Amino acid sequence: MSMQKHPIIIQGGMGIAVSSWKLAKTVSLTGQLGVVSGTAINSVLVRRLQDGDKDGDTRRAMKAFPNQAIANQILATYFIEGGKEATKAYKRPPMFTVNSPKALLQLNIMASFVEVWLAKEGHSNPVGINLLEKVVLPNLSCLYGALLADVDYVIMGAGIPREIPGALDLLSENKVASLKVPVEGAVTGDETITSLDPAAVMDNVMPAKLKRPYFFPIVSSSVLAANLKKKATGEVNGFVVEGPLAGGHNAPPRGPMKLNERGEPIYGERDVVDLKEMAALGLPFWMAGSYATPERLKEVQDQGAVGIQAGTLFAFAKESGLADSIRDEVVQLIAKNDVPPEGFIFTDPLSSPTGFPFKAVRLGRTISDKDIYQKRKRICDLGYLRHAYKKPDNTVGLRCPAEPVDDYVKKGGKMEDTIGRKCLCNALMADIGMPQVQAGGEVEQPMLTAGDDLNLLGRILKPGQLSYSATEVIDYLLK
Repeated sequence: MSMQKHPIIIQGGMGIAVSSWKLAKTVSLTGQLGVVSGTAINSVLVRRLQDGDKDGDTRRAMKAFPNQAIANQILATYFIEGGKEATKAYKRPPMFTVNSPKALLQLNIMASFVEVWLAKEGHSNPVGINLLEKVVLPNLSCLYGALLADVDYVIMGAGIPREIPGALDLLSENKVASLKVPVEGAVTGDETITSLDPAAVMDNVMPAKLKRPYFFPIVSSSVLAANLKKKATGEVNGFVVEGPLAGGHNAPPRGPMKLNERGEPIYGERDVVDLKEMAALGLPFWMAGSYATPERLKEVQDQGAVGIQAGTLFAFAKESGLADSIRDEVVQLIAKNDVPPEGFIFTDPLSSPTGFPFKAVRLGRTISDKDIYQKRKRICDLGYLRHAYKKPDNTVGLRCPAEPVDDYVKKGGKMEDTIGRKCLCNALMADIGMPQVQAGGEVEQPMLTAGDDLNLLGRILKPGQLSYSATEVIDYLLK
């Protein structure tokens, strides 16, 4: 496919389920690239089912799944007619391991399938899925579910996804695919592998062959892009080039970590991507991280980019997965120009268990505000951001620096690594209106993330308007 035939606008894949199927479908219907988030998608599916699937969308998609025995088992396990009581806890799926149980892999395949299928329902325009390289254990099953739903693009950041292109090649032919699991404390040559055998997991009920989607890694430099083009296990079809002003996880600054007076990472000239070098690679690329204006779109196109990836403007559109109360609060503050002098955004070098800087929106009532988070009892019950480590007996364990400190230290972790870490898994589920009710009735609080484009919402809102659609974002960017 030529560069000109790819969409100009890529709607960023924001997890957990902020980039919902409804948002992706709305964007895709405009002819641009709608993207769903695959992060923690199995937990999203089971909570939708436990909330009663009021509109029936999830169950309608599940009926299209190739293996209905799997669909029926998932419904029997998680669906609650009319929805659970608000004060009751959600039933949790098992946490992923290097060798996850078959039922969990089936659940994750189903969840990814449902999200992509709903985004593609009723039209033929392209749809993508976004995943995090750092969240390695669910990725193969999530990719396979997306392939079953005929996904068109796979976009992946938060790491160097060198093995994903080859995995896509294999999964599209229903062959066994594997990924190396980074293990702290492992010696050279001591590899830990996680694998997916589609035939075994699907009980041999699946299409004979699947479409291999385009693969776009998210990179922070032309050097990394060139490395992936040359050394990836399969074909890389393009790049999303993301700068430090983007929401969610950012790449760390190149060189030693230095902080400004607010405690945020300082980025410098070494972190500026050379667009001429990107263009010289001969593959299509999109710029991301505070490029969401028509002026900046034209500027990067003049320097060889196909277009831009935009996340923040879409995150607060009415079709996104954000809870209405959170979306409305932010949009109303922007509409009233009620923005603090330092802005809403704080790039926190510590909060994410991944070790990557993470952008948080400070509203005074989310866990990005220190006093609120310090009251939260630490618990790790979703586990997507756990790290693999080598145990003294040479087996592989999993730990998270945001779990209870004593637990982390007992697993050989350093106490200083727990300082400032926050449970993004539970917080991001709260962002989309699905907070867990923990023991004692404690309700998990949200942690909103956005990029520096947040203040641009005022450009889209018409006078007196307190909401907007994803279509209006596209119209604004392409005007």
